[in-house]
Amino acid sequence: MIVSRFAPSPTGGLHLGHAWSAIQAHDRARDHGGRFLLRIEDTDVTRSRPEHVAGIIEDLEWLGLGWDAMSVQSERLALYDAALDRLRDDGLAYPCFCTRAEIAREVAASLHAPHGPDGPHYPGTCRAIGSTTREERMATEAFAWRLDAGEAARRAGPLTWTDELAGTMPVEPLTLGDLVLKGKDRPASYHLAVVVDDAAQDITHVVRGRDIMPSTHAHRLLQAVLGLPEPVYHHHALVLDANGNRLAKRHGAPTLADWRIEGMEGNAVAGRLRAGDLPAGFAFDC
Repeated sequence: MIVSRFAPSPTGGLHLGHAWSAIQAHDRARDHGGRFLLRIEDTDVTRSRPEHVAGIIEDLEWLGLGWDAMSVQSERLALYDAALDRLRDDGLAYPCFCTRAEIAREVAASLHAPHGPDGPHYPGTCRAIGSTTREERMATEAFAWRLDAGEAARRAGPLTWTDELAGTMPVEPLTLGDLVLKGKDRPASYHLAVVVDDAAQDITHVVRGRDIMPSTHAHRLLQAVLGLPEPVYHHHALVLDANGNRLAKRHGAPTLADWRIEGMEGNAVAGRLRAGDLPAGFAFDC
């Protein structure tokens, strides 16, 4: 049975790109008699707001979408801690005491700093700290937990993932470098939480935008070293604005709530999206 999910972060209102993704995930399950789940990814505790959760629910109902179950990540922290404990016990996670400023200086001083889709990789400053020094610093300093991606890749060996649109994709395990698993002020990173939840909720098909594709390299690596199942992926085209920019909350993309207030019909918007017909001023990136 196909099980898909829509997993927004409650840090602002949903926009047309979210609607496009939610509809595809919803229809992927419903068209095959499967289950569609709503997962609120609120581990960004500094930006998540209850009113945005209520807005997400209202937006999806306005579009005519229903879900079989809803979960909230802030209520599932024990699962993420257990996964982190396993990685730590296996020698695949290490504490990182660096501040953003220290990391920036380290990267600037390096002539050959590896880069990923989000910029320079963390230079691994804390990876080589001895166990005694680590314990001493952990007792007095704030720290994050990072994945030792190189060691994880060595143990996992060659990996691939299956994408319904792109086919079989080879995993490049160092794409995101030593990514954060648990931040100094965040109970679990997006990468760790999404992998744990997809497995715990028996997600068979992950439907999301192609902008997330670089993260899939890291997600497959985490799945491999944690012994978690591999879902099928579907990285769909993105919705762009009139200037060719990807829709984003931080760029002030018009929200679905704005359209509701204007009196637009959600079912009509959903129908147009299913037909590949975007409102004026929007386009797909392909």
